[in-house]
Amino acid sequence: MTTPAPSGEGPALRLRGVDVSYSTQLTRVPVLSGVDLAVSRGEFVILAGPSGSGKSTLLRVLALVSRPAAGSVHVLGRDVTRAGNAELRRLRSRQVTLVYQNPGDNLFDYLSVAENLRARAQLAGREDPGPALLERMGLGGTGSWPTQALSGGQQQRLALACAVGAGADVVLADEPTSQLDHRSAELVVETLTQLHGLGVTLVVASHDPRLLELGPRVVRIRDGHLHSGAAKEGTT
Repeated sequence: MTTPAPSGEGPALRLRGVDVSYSTQLTRVPVLSGVDLAVSRGEFVILAGPSGSGKSTLLRVLALVSRPAAGSVHVLGRDVTRAGNAELRRLRSRQVTLVYQNPGDNLFDYLSVAENLRARAQLAGREDPGPALLERMGLGGTGSWPTQALSGGQQQRLALACAVGAGADVVLADEPTSQLDHRSAELVVETLTQLHGLGVTLVVASHDPRLLELGPRVVRIRDGHLHSGAAKEGTT
């Protein structure tokens, strides 16, 4: 099923006919089947579905971490279906960021908060955004802290700040609030809203009712197939 994207500038992300499967000793198990998806630049999309539905796999394909067995992948107007590993690494360091479910997986635990921010910017060939970005993301005064001293919610916000500091055009997040307490999750939701306001393209896999309510467009996935995805009435 083709999931329509709202009209606008052209897609930041486009999948056509994407299939992903894995092998067992007896057979091949489909994970994604014939997925068509377009996400416009600056759009905020929530990817919803039960556990095992293919959400994380779909995010990994969009994030250029996993390659599909069939179909095409376009990022920011470029066909990257057969791009080499070096080009995919460059896109991941500069334009496309995946934020993992476990907050600690997104950071260099041997670096301080400020050093994480600086390292991600340098990998993308950008200048260190400095403490101003930490202030903007609600992390003021934590620059010298080790990442382990941050709460889970603060770690997720730092991961999102690193994406901004690296100049990412697209941020994908896999259940970013699922391992957080209520207040920490609310702060991450606020940060995602802030990124959307900055024009970042967001695709977030989540069961969180706050995100399902917040997202202007909800795409539902079940058994590797997309089932809906129109923008909510009155949104752009």
